[in-house]
Amino acid sequence: QVQLAESGGGLVQAGGSLRLSCTASGHTFSRDAMAWFRQVPGKEREFVAGIVGNAITRYLDSVKTRFTISRDSAKNTVTLQMNGLKPDDTATYYCAARTSEVLSFSSRLYDYWGQGTQVTVSS
Repeated sequence: QVQLAESGGGLVQAGGSLRLSCTASGHTFSRDAMAWFRQVPGKEREFVAGIVGNAITRYLDSVKTRFTISRDSAKNTVTLQMNGLKPDDTATYYCAARTSEVLSFSSRLYDYWGQGTQVTVSS
């Protein structure tokens, strides 16, 4: 049974940083696409960042100069480093994975999801 366990959310002031981690168990996602999405109440889940292998990454335009996604294949873990946080980044952040080496921006194409971790940025 595949599980994704997230950690690292919390409350931070605008301009601050947080680091989210997602550790997978039950399957080794060494090169498969993994991504972070976020969602606020009443809105669709939004792609934030994704990675395939260790070098192919994609970002939402509004975060690309502030967030960095990385992967530790030995630990089956993907990390999202978030710097320069803004109140608009407030959301529940979800880790997602799919058994494919094709990165997708669509939440519907991901097979596995974490439980979500809350990120709140105060102004």
